[in-house]
Amino acid sequence: MEPQITDATLRAIRRILRATDQGGRKLAAATGLTPSQLMVLQQIERTGATTPSAVAGALKFGQATVTNIVDRLEEAGLATRQRNDRDKRQILLRATARGKAILEAAPDLLQERFRDRFEALPAWEQAMILAALERLGQLLDATDIDAAPLIDSGVIDRALE
Repeated sequence: MEPQITDATLRAIRRILRATDQGGRKLAAATGLTPSQLMVLQQIERTGATTPSAVAGALKFGQATVTNIVDRLEEAGLATRQRNDRDKRQILLRATARGKAILEAAPDLLQERFRDRFEALPAWEQAMILAALERLGQLLDATDIDAAPLIDSGVIDRALE
């Protein structure tokens, strides 16, 4: 491979990493949340009242991850946990008024823009991009790293730095 192609590829990877970092910083400045925290809060608000397992299933996050994120949202006064009146074993999550206000103020997430643009591509181009990214993951020894469908470089259930 030509050194120019290698360098151009490394620059492209760097731009993606920087876009991820900038998107996270913009979100944190506007809301005080990480991308994963915002996604969980959005999912809770979309459903009105939902269970942690339903949020985990919808976002393809682990149950423990959602529990940790909801802990942080609850501590920040953005979401509540409440026993279901009909089934006391079930915990329902709801966004608070403050949580709803945060959602209104939140900028677009990087993955939402990506999803909209990616899904508009023809299937063959989507497949090519996926194949190239999977191969890139192999080259970087990243194939065994667990990853949720989220554009964020940190641990997804982390506290905001």
